[in-house]
Amino acid sequence: MDSLLAEGGNSIAVLCGPGGVGKSALARQWAHGNRNRFVDGQLYADLRGFSGDRPLDPGVALGAFLRALGVAPDRIPVDLAEQVALYRSVTADRSLLVLLDDAFSAGQVRHLLPASTSAAVVVTSRRRLTGLLPDGARLFDLGPLPAEQAVELLGRAVGPERILGESGPAGELAGLCGGLPIALVVAAGLLAFRPKLTLRKMVAELADEAQRLARLSTVDGSPIRAMFQCSYQALTPEASVLYRRLALHPGTEFGVDLVAAVAGAGPGGAARVAALVGELLDASLLDEVSEDRFRLHDILRLCAREVAEQHEPEADRQAVVRTMLEFYLAAARRADLVVTPYRRRLPYTFLRPLDGPPEFADRAAALAWLDRERGNLMEAGRVAFGLGHHELAWQLSDVMWPLLLYVKSYRDRLEIDDLGVRAARAWGNVWAEADMLKRLARACSRVGAYDEAEQHGRAAVGRYRQAGDAQGVVDAEEGLATLYADTGQEEQAAEAYARVLAGRRALPDVRSVGLSCLNLGMLLTRTGRPADALPLLTEAGEIFAGLSDVDPYNAVRVLSGLADAHLGLGDLAAAERCAAEAVRRMADLGSDNERAEAVVLLGRIARRRGDDEAARQHYREAADVFDRLASPRLPDVLRLLDEAGGGAGEV
Repeated sequence: MDSLLAEGGNSIAVLCGPGGVGKSALARQWAHGNRNRFVDGQLYADLRGFSGDRPLDPGVALGAFLRALGVAPDRIPVDLAEQVALYRSVTADRSLLVLLDDAFSAGQVRHLLPASTSAAVVVTSRRRLTGLLPDGARLFDLGPLPAEQAVELLGRAVGPERILGESGPAGELAGLCGGLPIALVVAAGLLAFRPKLTLRKMVAELADEAQRLARLSTVDGSPIRAMFQCSYQALTPEASVLYRRLALHPGTEFGVDLVAAVAGAGPGGAARVAALVGELLDASLLDEVSEDRFRLHDILRLCAREVAEQHEPEADRQAVVRTMLEFYLAAARRADLVVTPYRRRLPYTFLRPLDGPPEFADRAAALAWLDRERGNLMEAGRVAFGLGHHELAWQLSDVMWPLLLYVKSYRDRLEIDDLGVRAARAWGNVWAEADMLKRLARACSRVGAYDEAEQHGRAAVGRYRQAGDAQGVVDAEEGLATLYADTGQEEQAAEAYARVLAGRRALPDVRSVGLSCLNLGMLLTRTGRPADALPLLTEAGEIFAGLSDVDPYNAVRVLSGLADAHLGLGDLAAAERCAAEAVRRMADLGSDNERAEAVVLLGRIARRRGDDEAARQHYREAADVFDRLASPRLPDVLRLLDEAGGGAGEV
């Protein structure tokens, strides 16, 4: 705003944002700080755009302005156009600051713009008022306060000592208020009124969403509810319905495709959806996180949910939530089919056809969508399970497999797979339970929970047998073989892998044969038998070469396996070629974890060549990735770095 004023000319600043975000306070403070720059004074009008009354007639504001500027009441015209003409004549040479608070529309404001090039206008509105752009206006979007500033505001109200004594709860309280100044001020008022009330106690009271709005109110009413109601009531009927429905979304943010599904846009409905989204953005009831991606402010979402409960029957609200959950499943299944088309899946019958689920051009786009929507997919699974939609909850867990395969987020994987097991049991589907137990066993093994891993793995074998699935039994037994390898039982693991491979060869799935050759070959290399491993790895490479369009991920894993075997045989050139190719192709596939594993191989090869500096560089690169992924592999790589003279502290 200062820089806008410095540019000269007829400056117009429009402060837009949701009710309670501090637009009026900012405008008044800035006006007060700059009052000496306007020698002819300031004009102020509350335009009552969202006060609950009718917006102020521009003629009423003009009459007040003209009188303040010294025009005799009997000289003020009755006709609005004549009032505007007189106002512009009177202000033509004046150095004025005009503050127009709570504007409803660009038309309402335009009548009140002075003609002077040495005047400045500050407008506040919950709408973006883009209609003022041709008049030279610049829009300033105000969002909630960042966490640090929100805590500072609390401290100014209740005293910094009280905040410093409970800095953790103070941050939580600021988060529960969503950084919205009006909510923070109300919370601070409660704390000031009750000096013995701890912040921790208040956080506990506000943690319940159902009680939060009631607590964040004053003795003479609820300002947050009232502000929301004014913005909400100004919406068109269709936009108000959409807003109520979006408030039921299980996650924190969502894409325009989800909006289309909720709105039931149908084919060719993109323009209608864009118009509705535009109306909600214009009313500052929706935040634009990025292109075609939005969120509802936490406090306003609670208000909207209250209104939804008042206007929408329970059955209708449940239907909207079910639509959202099934939207995420439909979109994730499309991504799953692009990334891992070879997987065995259970069918699912959707309640009704859905609008909006995206199509994916390639694996990269599908994986990017799964990663972006990870939080929503996980929350959708929790909500589905909580509502008793157990089959849907299992499907939402199952469909995240491509992301878990490529990205390796074990903390998320444990939660996803555990929910999948519980959902399958509640659903009563033995095969679904077996499949998720197999996954959970592997996840537990990767984080070092070996007892749980063996328990889940053996249970998976039993459930697959109960379901009569021979391939599933072999899959689960291979998982147990991998567990033996992870826990240092190499001979037992090798024997188990050999039995599994024999069983695989009796089944029609050639891809599974390739996986077993790869697993056994990598184990043999690790136990000092690279010459025995090489034929198995070569066979795996031939199998996956024919499946490169279907399963490129394991084709690249074979390259890493071959690199390790060649390294064990002393063929450093062949090892480096395979490892470097694995790094490049895993990067193309977006699998940071497996790329880092191949980079570790390059480090080991460099160390064997005697190039410790190159080895340290590779180990540091891999350690950075494993650290970011919270991978259990990090300590091993730090040890290698230390052995190469790098020092773990340098990472």
